[in-house]
Amino acid sequence: MFETAELRRSIDKATYETLLPELRSNLLRVQNELYENKKCPVIVVIGGVDGAGKGETVNTLHEWMDPRYLETNAFGPLSDEERERPDFWRFWRTLPPKGKIGIFFGSWYTRPIIEYVYGKTQSAELEEALQRINTFERELADDGALILKFWFHLAKKDQKKRLKSLERDPDKRWRVSPEDWKHFKLYDKFYKVCTQALRATSTGHAPWTIVEGYDAPYRYATVGQHILAQVEKRLAHQAPPGSPAAILPPAVVSGPRYTTILETLDLTPKLDKQQYDKDMNALQGRLSVLSRQATPRQISSILVFEGWDAAGKGGAIRRVTRALDARYYRIIPIAAPTDEEKAHHYLWRFWRHLPRAGRVTIYDRSWYGRVLVERVEGFASEDEWMRAYKEINDFEQQLAEHGMVVLKFWLHISQDEQLRRFQEREATSYKQYKITAEDYRNRQQWETYETAVQDMVERTSTEYAPWHLIEANDKYHARAKIVRIFCKALEKRLKG
Repeated sequence: MFETAELRRSIDKATYETLLPELRSNLLRVQNELYENKKCPVIVVIGGVDGAGKGETVNTLHEWMDPRYLETNAFGPLSDEERERPDFWRFWRTLPPKGKIGIFFGSWYTRPIIEYVYGKTQSAELEEALQRINTFERELADDGALILKFWFHLAKKDQKKRLKSLERDPDKRWRVSPEDWKHFKLYDKFYKVCTQALRATSTGHAPWTIVEGYDAPYRYATVGQHILAQVEKRLAHQAPPGSPAAILPPAVVSGPRYTTILETLDLTPKLDKQQYDKDMNALQGRLSVLSRQATPRQISSILVFEGWDAAGKGGAIRRVTRALDARYYRIIPIAAPTDEEKAHHYLWRFWRHLPRAGRVTIYDRSWYGRVLVERVEGFASEDEWMRAYKEINDFEQQLAEHGMVVLKFWLHISQDEQLRRFQEREATSYKQYKITAEDYRNRQQWETYETAVQDMVERTSTEYAPWHLIEANDKYHARAKIVRIFCKALEKRLKG
């Protein structure tokens, strides 16, 4: 893959100085146009050989472009905060919004390659890491992101020459670390692994561009011109790849009516108040002990609450949190996305709130909005919500593989019970704020939502993150069942 780079491509000084003013002017122009129309985020990945000019090129881009719309994220060894969350958390949280350019210097490629070269992982683990990278980039590209990946290459003899040259210069000596020389000694192995990684991850939606790093003006011009050409090309398109040209109308139920999994639930189980108080007191005590055992063991938990309006999600959440240490849990209420959230991939706002080790995050509604309300109301196209099932499964798999307890609850009630609760809220002064015209409008689309829930459960109930369907006509029964499930999940994880 690097054969053409061995030609030591360069550009003469006169040519470089001639093209530079126009290149810089055009970069600023497209950068401003990108920001004005908020068409897409631009993700620039910088990788390659030590001493090939990666840092100098990033600095040059900052000199050429408007710093208000450009941000560089450099990644070194994992911090404690990053180590406590899935690997991709550190990258998701720094993704640029639509209209801005984000440079990733030391990206999601660095760790898998280095760990394999130093024998910390095997071929199967490297292949799995590269597959996950392809999935990650595919999700971003499907959401409209423009991904530009540059690999800076130097031949072995040129890398040695470059490192020695930097060491001889008192002002640049700091750029060469013992780790650089350590990597140089493993040049041949790095070459082989990087070639494999680049071939496996150079895709139609996120191809690699190889940049010969021998000549500084050449690499600056190459990177600048490629960014310019690709952003101009994207700006010229009416819709980015993977994006709908228009929002589809709300989903409708068509064809013969069939029985959904929700309709098979027995909603008759009940607990009387006396038994509920006894059971809940014991369950909360049990959960309190288990959660305090999980904290020093650095076992994190994520609880997702979905369900019909007035199904009792808030009440169930309060019964869970009463047993938890207030210092170690967070409740994230999910409403319509803000402008900032709309400017990112829909999963961005959920990645940001993942708990640290030993803590609990509770989502009151969640990423399943993409396949429920956004599907039914037409806020997401069919292409968007259909691919969301796979994206969600991959997201939850990363959480589970990191050792997190992932619990998903759907609270189900009958239409009659929902209407009764709506009317009760309207008649109770301190509950009136809970009922809106939107609740009644959603109720009119019960069958459409029920079909969406059926698809959601079928497609996203996995062995690592199964759905728990809660019979919630009786609030006491529902609350006790939810706390009991959480207790059992923590017990299982603590034993494992």
